[in-house]
Amino acid sequence: MKHSTNHSTRHGRGPARRIGRTLALVLPVVLVLSGTLAVTRVSWSGDDSTSALAASSEDVSRRASSRAPQDVLRDQLLLELQEKSPGAALTHLQEAVNDRPSLGRHCASIARALGRAAVLAYGPTRAQSYARPVCDTSFATGVAAQNS
Repeated sequence: MKHSTNHSTRHGRGPARRIGRTLALVLPVVLVLSGTLAVTRVSWSGDDSTSALAASSEDVSRRASSRAPQDVLRDQLLLELQEKSPGAALTHLQEAVNDRPSLGRHCASIARALGRAAVLAYGPTRAQSYARPVCDTSFATGVAAQNS
C-alpha cells in the first residue's frame, strides 16, 4: 500500500513559509526606516523655536510669496467672497485685471472659481444674483457648473 505524502507542506515550503520569509526580510527594513524618520523629527537641541512645526510654517510662508500672482489673487478673492460677498470679490477681480492686464488671461478661470465657491457658500439662487459681466460671463458659468 502506498501512502501519498505532500512534501511541499510537510517540509514547510508552502505559501505560509514564503510569506514568513518575505516578512522577515521586509519588516526590519520598515522598522529601521520608520525609526530613522521619527528620530529626524526630534528637536535634539531642546529649543522649541526650531521645531519641525516652526520650520514647516516658515517653508509655507516662503512658498506663498513665490506663488504665481493669479493664484494669490484667486485665494484673496475666495477669502473675500467668504468674508464679505461675491459682489465685492467680483469688483476687486475687475479692478485687479484693470490694474494688471497680464492677469486678464486668468480672469475667466478665477471668476469661475468664485462662482463655484459662491454656490457652496450662498446656494445657487443667491449666488446667481451676484452675477455680472466680469470676464464675460465666467462667474455665471461657475455657478451653473457647480449647480449641476
